[in-house]
Amino acid sequence: MTPPPLLYDPLSQQCTDNPYPAYRQLRDSDPVHRHEDPPFWALSRFADIWDAVREPGVFSSAQGLTFYPDEISTLGLAPTIVMLDPPRHGDLRRLIARGFTPGRVAALEPMIRSFVRERIAAMQEKSASGGEVDLHLDFASPIPTFVLAHLLGVPESDRARFDPWVAALTQVQNSGFALEAIGATNAVAEMFGYFNDLILARRAEPADDLVSALTVAEVDGERLTDWDILGFCFVMVAGGNDTTGALISHGVMLLDTYPDQRAQIVADPALIPNALLEFLRIEGSVQGLARTTLAPVTINGIDIPAGEKVMMLYGSANRDEREFGADADQLDIAREIPRHLAFSSGPHFCVGSHLARLQARVALEELYASQPSIGVDLSRAQRLQSPFTRGWTRLPAVGIVG
Repeated sequence: MTPPPLLYDPLSQQCTDNPYPAYRQLRDSDPVHRHEDPPFWALSRFADIWDAVREPGVFSSAQGLTFYPDEISTLGLAPTIVMLDPPRHGDLRRLIARGFTPGRVAALEPMIRSFVRERIAAMQEKSASGGEVDLHLDFASPIPTFVLAHLLGVPESDRARFDPWVAALTQVQNSGFALEAIGATNAVAEMFGYFNDLILARRAEPADDLVSALTVAEVDGERLTDWDILGFCFVMVAGGNDTTGALISHGVMLLDTYPDQRAQIVADPALIPNALLEFLRIEGSVQGLARTTLAPVTINGIDIPAGEKVMMLYGSANRDEREFGADADQLDIAREIPRHLAFSSGPHFCVGSHLARLQARVALEELYASQPSIGVDLSRAQRLQSPFTRGWTRLPAVGIVG
């Protein structure tokens, strides 16, 4: 019998629009898949990926996180914390943790809640005047942009400059770091220059922001260098903005698809924190990132040589029936989730996960308190075309009242 054609093509629109049939095919028949153009391996089962990302001595982050070659030198930035291996990664992470504490993040909640309410009011006004409300562009995406600008100490007078930097950086990894091809060179250079000046200013005169906290963070007599802080600013903007917006948008989309579970959340907002984990499991903002093998390794009887890029397909792993049961493709906001890979695992577990969950929780609490029947029109929605992240470029909202 001739095997069915392989569905997995990470650069095709069919796959980026809906990768889940391809993921299932990989898990069932080709869990250690060799992709030829570009050349890389792909792991799709939960257990294999869970083990791999917890072995940085075999699966290294130091050669970049995509399947594109030489992405670090192409970007022109010193390796950031997400592109380092232990022990240097651990040293930097401990330093960053001194400034990026759960307490510092929790203190942002009143400010976030106030901004979320402003966005809801703006959506209501836009809808009342006959305009089309885009849930992602008008609500979900502006929340992390605002929070990151505040957290990093970007003054309100400079916030308008921040938006195009965010837009440029969210395209960078999806283009294979072809800055000139996507017209991002100037925006990226401008952002680096801005934050370099901001770091120097905060070293001279600290303020109450994350950059200031990072300039004085110290572990065993060591402080972060300007390059370290600049790299962390890059990670926060490129990795923590659209992914958080996508979590909020996916939550609304999924609950619109499962209105009975939406009714449960409207009646009991205390269900939201666990629901967020389920949203991330079903529709992970980060679908996959790569590691590079430092030594030969054998997985499920397949030999992978040293020096090979290996994609960790988190979006596939989080729907693996072997880990989550026969209903792994179905939303269940009450599901017990002892472990998942939406924020990766091991040394590179997402340092900003508590900030993302805080923003999404507040956004959904306020949204469903005001708009208990809000939904989205998927027939007119447009997906972000990326092999690494899953999100939206357009997501019309429906059901807005008031």
